Amino acid sequence: MKKVFLAVAVIAGFTFMSCNDDDGPSGTTARVELRLTDGPADYEEVNVDIQEVIFKVSGGEDVVFPLDSAGVYNLLELSNGVDVLLGDNELPVGEVSQIRLVLGENNTIKIDGTVYPLDTPSAQQSGLKLNVHYNLEPGMLYTIWLDFDAGKSIVERGDGTYGLKPVIKAFTELTNGRIEGTVLPSEAETTVYAMQNTVDTIGVAIPNPDGYFKFSGLDEGSYDLTFDAGNAAYQDQQLNGVQVVTGTVTNVGEITMVPVP
Repeated sequence: MKKVFLAVAVIAGFTFMSCNDDDGPSGTTARVELRLTDGPADYEEVNVDIQEVIFKVSGGEDVVFPLDSAGVYNLLELSNGVDVLLGDNELPVGEVSQIRLVLGENNTIKIDGTVYPLDTPSAQQSGLKLNVHYNLEPGMLYTIWLDFDAGKSIVERGDGTYGLKPVIKAFTELTNGRIEGTVLPSEAETTVYAMQNTVDTIGVAIPNPDGYFKFSGLDEGSYDLTFDAGNAAYQDQQLNGVQVVTGTVTNVGEITMVPVP
């Protein structure tokens, strides 16, 4: 089976807490909880075959991180704050310099009821290499989210085929600024954009059927939210100056889309 190796950047700062003495050896290892989440995309399914995760620790040693359930994940089930546990295991203490996500061959996309394979060119096997430097301390618990951006990861080719060019970032509780809220009515078919500097799109959210949306992994700072009505019978809305503090959730409440006069 062909496997695709992808390096993932981990933003400095981990959630951590002490593990009790019953959790296993604490003098030479630290516990890492690894979770998968996703930004939304306008497809029916984006299925990614995750086979293995490898941490590079302590001077370049590759350590395979056992997964609770290797296999195919539909990324579109993991948006608006939903995540899934990939693994919860012990790693050797020391410096973590890289995380690699290993994909299998069963990557697919579903559009208008038709399933297409997602090809990953061999040139991408060494892509997304962003090194980190962080020390895992003995007996501590660290939680990391891998945020797989499905929308930015799909390449539509002119011949009707699709490619997978993964765009992934990692964040932790201490580097996880969040915005959540509700936008109604659903008939407005709203897409929410988190913007900075008036032109930089930092995140995109497609609300759930009940209108709930959530952005995760945001840096601390001020954001403008644009509520883009897909239904021409409604006006777009704007909410400026939403303040985000890492490690907390900013709730903007309920946003009501206004019909066109």
